[in-house]
Amino acid sequence: MDKDTLSGYHPTVAMLFFVLVIGSTMFIQHPVLLAMSFLGSLSYSIYLNGRKAIRFNLMYMMPLLLIAMLLNPAFSHQGVTILTYLPSGNPLTLESIVYGVHAAFMLITVITWFSGFNKVMTSDKFVYLFGRIIPAMSLVLSMALRFVPRFTAQIKIIANAQRCVGRDVSNGGVLQRAKHGIKILSMLVTWSLENAIDTADSMKSRGYGLPKRSAFSIFRFDKRDRWAMLFLLIAGGLLISGSLTSQLLFWYYPVLTSAPLTVFQVIVFISYLALSLMPMLLNLKVDLTWRTLQASASKV
Repeated sequence: MDKDTLSGYHPTVAMLFFVLVIGSTMFIQHPVLLAMSFLGSLSYSIYLNGRKAIRFNLMYMMPLLLIAMLLNPAFSHQGVTILTYLPSGNPLTLESIVYGVHAAFMLITVITWFSGFNKVMTSDKFVYLFGRIIPAMSLVLSMALRFVPRFTAQIKIIANAQRCVGRDVSNGGVLQRAKHGIKILSMLVTWSLENAIDTADSMKSRGYGLPKRSAFSIFRFDKRDRWAMLFLLIAGGLLISGSLTSQLLFWYYPVLTSAPLTVFQVIVFISYLALSLMPMLLNLKVDLTWRTLQASASKV
């Protein structure tokens, strides 16, 4: 994560950014905002994960998108613009199709933002933010965030070790493979229990749970974080103001209608576009600066 600029910002900045983009994607049903959020999440995901993100989107997100797009018009028949009639006799409406597209893109956009969230908001940042407020909950959530990556890595290690002695799930008949798989799972569970005991002993030795215990932190809120926080507060304030004043309303049923376009609405759109592209803009700025310095150094 060293190449990602947002990861180097203070945890409060990163957390506020993800709260704004994920919350707005889920609760503000305006197609323009959704398109901006999708563009920002997709570009950020590709920057973080490269070809892996492209392969993941093609193999998993695209089928999920198509399924979600088809489900709504298949089961919802609201809307006044009837295009045709299904074999069941129910009408197929333009509004149900458009809302299905919106719901599908909202789903994959939120999933994509959460993939970036898991990369940026590591367990130490999570504990730093919520450790003093809800220590038990922050610990459980941080451990849950680490659960899948650690188990995935460990099961690969165990499977590779078993493969070297010819006892992995690709050797033998069906019963033999099942036996090998159960043995690998048993090793993984044993490792997890031992790791839990080690973690508990380590936390106890460090005084976890004792009153008035001190906490070490490497995070400092500097000038760069203050500017980023100011931008997030302004963009978030404009977004909330636009939502509360009904400037960002969009109706899918019974007919596709939206709030009339105003100057304030355009300002909200521009600020939200900058908000959605904030991680990419930061990364591009740092990359451009680095390349300029490299070019200058090569000329010397």
